[in-house]
Amino acid sequence: MRALLLVGVVAVIVFVLDQGAKALVLANLEYGEIVPFIGELVKLHLVSNPGAAFSIGAGSTWIFAILASLVVVALVVFSGRIRSLGWACVFGLLLGGTTGNLFDRLFREPGFGVGHVIDFFQLYAFPAIFNVADIGITSAMTLFIILTLRGINLDGTRTLRSKKKPVEADVPTDTP
Repeated sequence: MRALLLVGVVAVIVFVLDQGAKALVLANLEYGEIVPFIGELVKLHLVSNPGAAFSIGAGSTWIFAILASLVVVALVVFSGRIRSLGWACVFGLLLGGTTGNLFDRLFREPGFGVGHVIDFFQLYAFPAIFNVADIGITSAMTLFIILTLRGINLDGTRTLRSKKKPVEADVPTDTP
């Protein structure tokens, strides 16, 4: 039950931070405006993104809305299997981030299902502009890789890698 609760709490936090940040940026910046945020390292650059990462698939916004909806449903369905707090964070980050960008696609201009995602963070020498939801999704994938490499399963158990000990048949018998 704790894991399921953590999924929900993390998802809500990511969603609220994402939509709150977007509201602040939209209220204070014009589209295309660039403002230093953390010196030259991080700038605020307000853009509206009709596609996926790097604006790929800009003419297929509705497909991204459908895919994001399917991801949200899958995350909710599979959340019941989670017993690990680490995996609960993965699911919560992914659910919150996906829901934040899906919200944009459903309720922002130019219309339902084809809305553009609001992006505004730009890192020095990084070509993409992104938002808080994207940070949640990227963090989820990073944690996913860490948990997978460590052998931690959804139920919290750990898959141990057995070190194969050489048996007599594996040892060469004829030495030069």
